[in-house]
Amino acid sequence: MAALILREMETTFGRSPGGYLWAVAEPVAAIALLSVAFSIALRAPALGSSFALFYATGYLPFTMALDTANKVANAIRFSRPLLTYPAVTFLDALLARFTLNLLTHALVFCLVIAGIAVLLGADITLNLPRILSAMAMASVLGLGVGTLNCLLFNIWPLWERIWQIVTRPLFIVSGVFFLPEEIPVPYDFWLALNPVVHVVGEMRRGLYAGYEAPGVSHVFVYGLGLGCLALGLVLLGRHHRAILGEG
Repeated sequence: MAALILREMETTFGRSPGGYLWAVAEPVAAIALLSVAFSIALRAPALGSSFALFYATGYLPFTMALDTANKVANAIRFSRPLLTYPAVTFLDALLARFTLNLLTHALVFCLVIAGIAVLLGADITLNLPRILSAMAMASVLGLGVGTLNCLLFNIWPLWERIWQIVTRPLFIVSGVFFLPEEIPVPYDFWLALNPVVHVVGEMRRGLYAGYEAPGVSHVFVYGLGLGCLALGLVLLGRHHRAILGEG
């Protein structure tokens, strides 16, 4: 699997100028744009005093969950030539993409939060268990949804189009711009059905002292992620040969 991870690094970051720098530059640019735009319209963010920190604690876990799901979903398609070798299984392809994506987002998170603290002087109180919990929630959710989509994208190509359409509004309704507890009844119930909202809430609980993030449900996120993972692995185990054209 180590060879697959190295191949993933080379093909994902090695072919573009700047390579790994783009993994950091993209979220930094997005957070900077959000911070500038909303600082013009608002006097203060919904939590704390730093616009950059508030939007970073929403944007980074959001992209970690969604990017993991999308990368894992395309694992078989991306590694199809290597899967003809008996020593390489579809599980290797899934885990290689997942591992590289997890390490990349963890590195980006550390660099961005450290930059906000050092360069902007934001008041940050690190609660490491909560931060790791949020990363774990995002990772399990992304891996589970991505594994199930890996099957669906290949056996039902229309679902990939539907998925792209369905997930576009997620950025708006995942708590990146607001605090979920500020949403009135009955819309708060529907908002809570979005698992990414819980991931964002857990991350903010890890970086803001005194913020309790009411409504965060670990059981919901892990249950959904692990349920999708189990279903996806079972179905891929049965149908991966047909997907590869061997059955």
